[in-house]
Amino acid sequence: MALFVEFRIGEDAYLLDTSQVVQILPLVGIKRIPRAPAGVAGLINFHGESLPVVDLSELATGEPAALNLSTRLILVRYQDRTARPRLLGIIAEKVTQTVRLESANFQAAGVASDAASYLGSVCTAGGRVRQRIEVNELLTAEVSEVLFRQAEEDAWSSPASKRC
Repeated sequence: MALFVEFRIGEDAYLLDTSQVVQILPLVGIKRIPRAPAGVAGLINFHGESLPVVDLSELATGEPAALNLSTRLILVRYQDRTARPRLLGIIAEKVTQTVRLESANFQAAGVASDAASYLGSVCTAGGRVRQRIEVNELLTAEVSEVLFRQAEEDAWSSPASKRC
């Protein structure tokens, strides 16, 4: 049995495995990035560290997430293109519950999209179809490079240059 965070994109239910979730936060102030790639919401300050944030609704539908009380910022563990672990913020709508589901009950969705490789297997439980989001597939190589290149450069710079 695995535990998942359930959320919505439009009317459809999606799941994130809680083993990848670090923290779920209210939707806090996001610093927008001019001319960022589609789906990139911006940056947040998390304990003094700038973290990139993507909007799942915008990635999937082209429309940004609705700003409801149940819209949350989910911090997840993401492996960049070099397999280096990173923190990534994900904006998700209607984050209202967790569910326990048998991993064995998930099956291939039957439809694959290169443009949405983050869509994983599906599970039908309680008359509802829910689809897994594969965190490490969320970002294209180009978007991952844009979001994490600065962090890589900062890792090689002196601590004094990190201050504003």
